Amino acid sequence: MDGYFYSILIVGLISTIMCVVSGLMKKAPNDATIFSVLAVELALLVYLVGSIVRVAMGEQIAGEPWEFWGYLATALIVPVGAVYWSILERTRWSNFVLAAVGVTALVMAARMNQIWY
Repeated sequence: MDGYFYSILIVGLISTIMCVVSGLMKKAPNDATIFSVLAVELALLVYLVGSIVRVAMGEQIAGEPWEFWGYLATALIVPVGAVYWSILERTRWSNFVLAAVGVTALVMAARMNQIWY
């Protein structure tokens, strides 16, 4: 496991906890929950840039490259869709959709690490 994975682990779990707590408190999505998901997106963008740099420097992906980049592209799309959802549907249930982003990003980052190494 590398630093990119651990950053997504920390940011993703914090975001998930914040969103679940907010949903359980029956609150609509607010700045804190939306920005926590945007922090997950930022961590994924750092992962993207880091991966591009690593490949440009000659490091090889052990698994299938198309699979790695596909996971990364999908992981980058999920937070955007969840934030869009939470803006359109301002109910407490949107916080649970936002909460799923952190866990989803974490699982996808773990899989990307398996593919990379």
